[in-house]
Amino acid sequence: MKPFILLIFIFTSCLYKGQNSNIINPEKIENPIRKKYSGKIIFLNQTIALENLKDSDILTSAVFQENGDLGIYAFFENSLVNYLHQLEPSLTIDELLKNGNYQFSFYVDGKLIYTENLNTGAGAPENKKFKTTLRIPLLSSKNEDSWGRYLWMRFYMAHDGIDALAAGNHILKLEIRPYLKATHIKTGPVIAEGQINLTVPSQNIPEKQMAVQSILPNSGWKISKEKINTEVIRILNRKIAEKRFKDLTGIVMIKDGKLLLEEYFNGSGRDSLQDTRSVGKSFSSALTGIAIKDGFLKNENQQLKEFYDLKQFKNYSAQKDDITIKSLLTMSSGFEGNDDDQESPGNEENMYPTDNWVKFTLDLPMTSNETGKKWSYFTAGVVVTGDILDKTVPKGLENYADKKLFHPLGITRYKWQFTPQQKPSLAGGLRMRALDFAKFGQLYKNNGIWNRKTILDKEWVKKSFTNYFTDHSDFEGYGYLFWRKVYTVGGRSFEAYQSSGNGGNKIIIFTQIPVVIVITAQAYNKPYAHRQSEKIVQDYLLPALKMSNE
Repeated sequence: MKPFILLIFIFTSCLYKGQNSNIINPEKIENPIRKKYSGKIIFLNQTIALENLKDSDILTSAVFQENGDLGIYAFFENSLVNYLHQLEPSLTIDELLKNGNYQFSFYVDGKLIYTENLNTGAGAPENKKFKTTLRIPLLSSKNEDSWGRYLWMRFYMAHDGIDALAAGNHILKLEIRPYLKATHIKTGPVIAEGQINLTVPSQNIPEKQMAVQSILPNSGWKISKEKINTEVIRILNRKIAEKRFKDLTGIVMIKDGKLLLEEYFNGSGRDSLQDTRSVGKSFSSALTGIAIKDGFLKNENQQLKEFYDLKQFKNYSAQKDDITIKSLLTMSSGFEGNDDDQESPGNEENMYPTDNWVKFTLDLPMTSNETGKKWSYFTAGVVVTGDILDKTVPKGLENYADKKLFHPLGITRYKWQFTPQQKPSLAGGLRMRALDFAKFGQLYKNNGIWNRKTILDKEWVKKSFTNYFTDHSDFEGYGYLFWRKVYTVGGRSFEAYQSSGNGGNKIIIFTQIPVVIVITAQAYNKPYAHRQSEKIVQDYLLPALKMSNE
């Protein structure tokens, strides 16, 4: 038996050298195409199994079609886990896979356009241990489900790939490296690279689609007589028509309280009720401010325990007693809720199927974070702010919002999303016309005054447009359900606070120039949605304005 045991030991050692050394023997490289192109990336316009792949299937040039098919095979000399082990030999296999993956770099005509460290959850762990081949669809006419398509979207739509691949002939080059998050990000050498010649066809866009759209009568706004750079807007309109900016439905610009630009796209129009998703959260902030002004709430520092018997809900702790309305408005309540984390108990996707969204929220456990200190995007908390308002204002939230906010602004056409209890949901989904969303933005630009009537206290506007998270590295700031964003044009910085919703929807209120911009869009759940809208503002709408040194 002893020789047999020794043989088993030797075989096992060769196959897998254990967690301490973390070196795994990768799959054998036997396929002739695989051997020939080791260390290379090849391009294909069809899905072909590796065993059927021939030299004649490999593309060296192609006509680029956004709705077509384009994919790659990447052939490595080793498996990913072995490359990661070379970067940090002290880590276990599980630690390597938890903290590392492939890095992709996209070049167009020799210029680096975009680099992404692939999320560590992308790809199957077993493949990363043993496989030396990676097949990725970048474009798929059949909408093949793959992280590769979202990687391409981020390069192409969110990080200027679409501008680099303008009409004409181009060389698209990809490089793949291993990367590892240790004390800092470590990147290995190129493990596969390849390029393809792409011809991008030009599009014949009718003049009508490029022309600056005229403002029709009866907008409800005074019309600005100020000149706008029409050539910049024509370029923008052309790109929208070419689908180089996707799923836009409306753009409204207000300057000095007057309507300067009003345009609609993709079948939308002035009377369309735009579904702006989480833009509606900012209306909770406004209605809370109005309720405080009217005396129905004392202030935003009131605690949840004043409105709910928190001990009647699950996971009670004394920490819940410290939660304030303000902490819900600033997304810092300390609840175990994070919409950016699919594993979070309070993720909004866990809330929607329940029959009581408020109970869902108040049942959640708490984190160890002190209330008001750590920011975490938490839709369910905004639902609770709406419930507090509904309990405290006369005749309920729906009536109060119409009487105290919408009617004074002249907003008569709108549509709420409702909770299972048929109360208006302030989590998002409020629909109204783009021109009316602009009224909401202008109200804040006017420091809470509309037609000489005070709807919001000036101090509430100031609090709403205060950044309470100056040390947060992932974004530029957050106020009372408004995002802070700084746009840069020609070396000048323009601070704004904005309502922001899935799809790229925005109400943007600039703090130092007399400008409000509304963008409505339907790029729901697309990785480029917000970047696209902000690019339109920074590269086209702001440059089109005549701005003094205000």
